[in-house]
Amino acid sequence: MEKKQLIDLVSKFVLGLGIVLMIGVMIPSVREKIGSTMDIVMLPILTLFGGEQNFFLILSVMAIVTAIYSSLIQKYVVDQSRMIEFQAKMKVFQKEMKEARETQNTYMLKKMEEQQAEIMKEQMDVMKDQFKPMFYIVIVSLPLIMWAYYYINGHPTASIVFPFWGEQALSEPLIWMFTYWLYWYFISSLFFSQILRKLLNIRAAGV
Repeated sequence: MEKKQLIDLVSKFVLGLGIVLMIGVMIPSVREKIGSTMDIVMLPILTLFGGEQNFFLILSVMAIVTAIYSSLIQKYVVDQSRMIEFQAKMKVFQKEMKEARETQNTYMLKKMEEQQAEIMKEQMDVMKDQFKPMFYIVIVSLPLIMWAYYYINGHPTASIVFPFWGEQALSEPLIWMFTYWLYWYFISSLFFSQILRKLLNIRAAGV
């Protein structure tokens, strides 16, 4: 088997596994099983961090791991040169469209409208390329999140001290079903992701 064929095979397997995980976590019994299995590995690590009282530190580490992993996947799976080229084309298109509207140049407006369909199609293709890495990312992030759900459900008194909000139980809802621990995890992950994206020069479609 050639190297390219092997890479394609592994890629398809990982994509399939990611899809299965995304579907599987919708089933409560599957979430429970993933969480309890991950607990075998994660509980000793949590113990090293000081146990329940420092659970928020584990959430921070999980967020950093997710940010690093997802940023590297975005960097090396998404075609960054194509992304940069598309962004430059989009910027020129938007500038020309704005000028045509301001000057009410009907000829240019018609020409730009014809190009718009092609630009939109290309944007959809670029966004599809960005969507693909998500299935790679969930292989790491979903098991970690399912473990956090599992642990928090068994330790509802675990808490964290927020600025202005004071001490809050991590299992308590912040907004509807969005709990404090999810808020802390996603804010931490977003913060580190933005730093890594800047350092690695990772682009997003339409940005």
